[in-house]
Amino acid sequence: MKKLSNDLRLKVLAVVSAIVLGIFALGTTGTSDSLVMASASGPTPSNTNAPLESNCTACHTSFPLNSGTGGIAINGLPARWTPGQQITFTVTTSQDDGVIYGYQMTALDSQGKRAGTLSVPSGNPQQSQIVTGIVGGESRQYAEHTIDGILPTVFGSKTWTLTWTAPAQPIGPVTFYAAGNASNSDGSTAGDYIYTKTAVTSSGGSPFDLDGDGKTDLSIFRPAPGEWWYLRSSNGGNGALQFGTSSDKLVPADFTGDGKTDVAFWRPSTGQWFILRSEDLSFYAFPFGSNGDIPAPADYDGDGKADAAIFRPSTQTWYIARSTGGTDIVGFGAANDKPVIADYDGDRKADIAIFRPGGVNGAEWWIRLSSNLQVFATQFGLSTDKAVQGDYTGDGKADVAFWRPSSGTWYVLRSEDLSFFAFPFGANGDVPVTGDYDGDGKIDSAVFRPTNATWYANRSTAGVLIQQFGQSGDLPLPNVFVP
Repeated sequence: MKKLSNDLRLKVLAVVSAIVLGIFALGTTGTSDSLVMASASGPTPSNTNAPLESNCTACHTSFPLNSGTGGIAINGLPARWTPGQQITFTVTTSQDDGVIYGYQMTALDSQGKRAGTLSVPSGNPQQSQIVTGIVGGESRQYAEHTIDGILPTVFGSKTWTLTWTAPAQPIGPVTFYAAGNASNSDGSTAGDYIYTKTAVTSSGGSPFDLDGDGKTDLSIFRPAPGEWWYLRSSNGGNGALQFGTSSDKLVPADFTGDGKTDVAFWRPSTGQWFILRSEDLSFYAFPFGSNGDIPAPADYDGDGKADAAIFRPSTQTWYIARSTGGTDIVGFGAANDKPVIADYDGDRKADIAIFRPGGVNGAEWWIRLSSNLQVFATQFGLSTDKAVQGDYTGDGKADVAFWRPSSGTWYVLRSEDLSFFAFPFGANGDVPVTGDYDGDGKIDSAVFRPTNATWYANRSTAGVLIQQFGQSGDLPLPNVFVP
């Protein structure tokens, strides 16, 4: 171990305990079963600001949490992961006038349980270490700095490199919670800035990903024989199934949480849902809704599984059968509104939302945010436009967006700052079929041309895709929820 001056050693002790819960004299925390002790070899577990955890502003009281000019960043996590995938990423604590830096991180599923395995790349001396702690009776794993990992990488910041091995099975979204300390090294806990950050990566595929490789697949429904056809983006092979009839409403989504879109339909005459499991091609059915309803399946409870849901225009009421249990009944919208479900606030839960073509000054969007139940409303588009909401910018939040058939122009309202951008792609007579065709976590503008059954996808990373798939009369699956 490197030799330190007495003053600096005292400060190191403060920094490495910077992510330790506030008052050490308590001996234990109210949320963790582990003993709270400061240690020069690294902070005590369970101080990342994750559920049932605290952060270290109880000890470092000079400034409120996240109030400085610096921060803590998590970089390199993909929008989606596949089972067993090994992902290298970085954590950076920064502050221009900081002298030494610390951090602690954990990865949890939507139920607050450990998700995957964190590990530290080899190095000498080691900059990070892995420890475990008990929170709420559950074991959690933490990555954190070592005493050799506190000096800045460059002026004003320190970066640590970590590896995360994803779980062996899809478990829905995984949230990474990190806390960092930017210390002034004055020998006390005063004058230090504490920062927290979260980052989310989801298991499985993008919308209409029938093979689970994280990419939207070219896919169609052929009404007359009730056939589903899809082109696997993973290997270029074809898949075909017969399920449903021409009068059924298509509701493909990942109902089982295995990372693959399940072939599924809703029968208006009976209100029955029929879901063909992607795991083994067995099916199950259940009643939910009635004739006149509009099906709107999505993951409303954030467990990685799509929930059966309907919007009833006659009463402007939503009914959601949560896969975690219970039914939500919410009044929201008007008789002629169209569901435009997406995660607009980035909490990994679908938000109840409607597109109102006949607004006073044009088309209106009304969104009930699941994170705080506040309502966001904006006028964007015309009554003849097609709503094509999705995360075009890759910030984890769906952007309000529409496609104008008359000009083939796309308009996207950025969730980051509510500015918009527009670009042409497609022509009158095309059908919008948005999806993530290159698996980079961003929604791509795309159209299906019925006249020649050709797909055109403007992929944000991989460039333009032009592919013939299907035949006249086929219904492209990525269009089934476009109002």
